[in-house]
Amino acid sequence: MHGNRITALRWQNFLEKLGYAVVVSESWSGDDAAMLIALHAYRSYSSIMAFHEQFPDRPIILVLTGTDLYRDMAVHDEVVCSMETADQLIVLQSSALDSIPAHLRHKARVIYQSVQVDAPNTVTSTDFPVIVIGHLREEKDPFCIARCLPLMPLNSKIMVLHLGMAMNQQMERTAGEYSETLERYQWIGELSHVDTLKALSRSRLMVISSRMEGGAHVVSEAIALGVPVIASDIPGNRGLLGDDYLGYYPVGDEAELASLLSRAETMPDFYSALKKQIDTLKDLVSPDREMQSIQELTTQLLKD
Repeated sequence: MHGNRITALRWQNFLEKLGYAVVVSESWSGDDAAMLIALHAYRSYSSIMAFHEQFPDRPIILVLTGTDLYRDMAVHDEVVCSMETADQLIVLQSSALDSIPAHLRHKARVIYQSVQVDAPNTVTSTDFPVIVIGHLREEKDPFCIARCLPLMPLNSKIMVLHLGMAMNQQMERTAGEYSETLERYQWIGELSHVDTLKALSRSRLMVISSRMEGGAHVVSEAIALGVPVIASDIPGNRGLLGDDYLGYYPVGDEAELASLLSRAETMPDFYSALKKQIDTLKDLVSPDREMQSIQELTTQLLKD
């Protein structure tokens, strides 16, 4: 399931618990509504403009994505227009605030994505299981993990499980070829969200290799489960994991990724330090915290 869809359904769940009636759709239907919550400034541009024209006094919340902030804003005027029209801008990690145009930052706030986890973090394998979760598309640099495996020491016990739908035929072919030629790599496509969380909970490490992220939900899930993360050094990951996090590598650098993975596997002190840093972040991703933030936001806007 795409991260944006997960976000939409989670907000729907919180809002319904707070007593609101909520409809989730890919675009605004034109039906009467007290408030519009839009996810993705570029894709929701038409819905935002139409809602504002029909109900100029009703609030619009815009949740900004990584592609809004780190790609589309520079090339599509609709992104900033959506941001200017919205009453409140939401970002999913703190460093995203720096990417919002200065004249709009006063109406931006961070709401961290929460995770409700039931799966226990139990690693039973004698290998060193590493997981990569995310649909296979260019923005994710999905095969950095596969490129790094031939650079690992021959005695490494690392085994990589790659979950996510291939978004085109070339990605599917490449993933299949790596699965056939690399003994330590297995791509199995998309699993249900429940099964994905179970697989994550059975992993020693998660790798997120994205070139851009608004605030990846899988990172929040890893935090909730206490699974250390090796992450590409981008604002979307720094805004969740913190500037002092020890598990960053330069984007696209498979040699540095291999080095970090090897350190995590062979140096218990380094692995423990990563684990400790992840565990200190668990409060950020608590459902109670996110629900309270959403309640404060909607109450204030509807009151205004």
